[in-house]
Amino acid sequence: MKWFLGLISVIGLALIFIFCPTVQVEQKQYLRIHIRANSNSQADQAVKYLVKDAVVDALIPVLSEAETFEDAKRLVQNNFDLIESAADAVLEENGFAYKSTAQMKQEYFPTRCYDDLTLEEGVYDALILNLGSGDGNNWWCLVYPAFCFTSSTNSDNVVYISKIWEIIKSITGEEK
Repeated sequence: MKWFLGLISVIGLALIFIFCPTVQVEQKQYLRIHIRANSNSQADQAVKYLVKDAVVDALIPVLSEAETFEDAKRLVQNNFDLIESAADAVLEENGFAYKSTAQMKQEYFPTRCYDDLTLEEGVYDALILNLGSGDGNNWWCLVYPAFCFTSSTNSDNVVYISKIWEIIKSITGEEK
């Protein structure tokens, strides 16, 4: 009797594998942004967040046109001057003599979990914005898909930026 139940189980599993299609998980492409402070001094870390606000504000209208990963990457690369100008204006307004430099790189990132979003460890394309030497701690978000943490100091005050949500709000006339 045991061998019969075992045989039925094996046949059942074989039928499942034969008649059920294999599900392949789509590998999402992410374009990250890292804004790296000049140092870990209080002043350099504080201005990093001001730069972050200006750069995110500058990129939102540019990236609203991105429908694919490649679109987002191209739009960011074509707007390095805009990104650096936004960052440099904040640095200058706050009395910093150093400038920013923007570049696109592939870099290794460890696994990061934020609420329901987990970015597995691996090599990602990223917009790197170095402030001065870029030796300090960084702030990050995702350029693509359009998902960005705009408050990095208070996890209860997280704002998600979504192209679809922006379109819905523009149709309904709802303010941010």
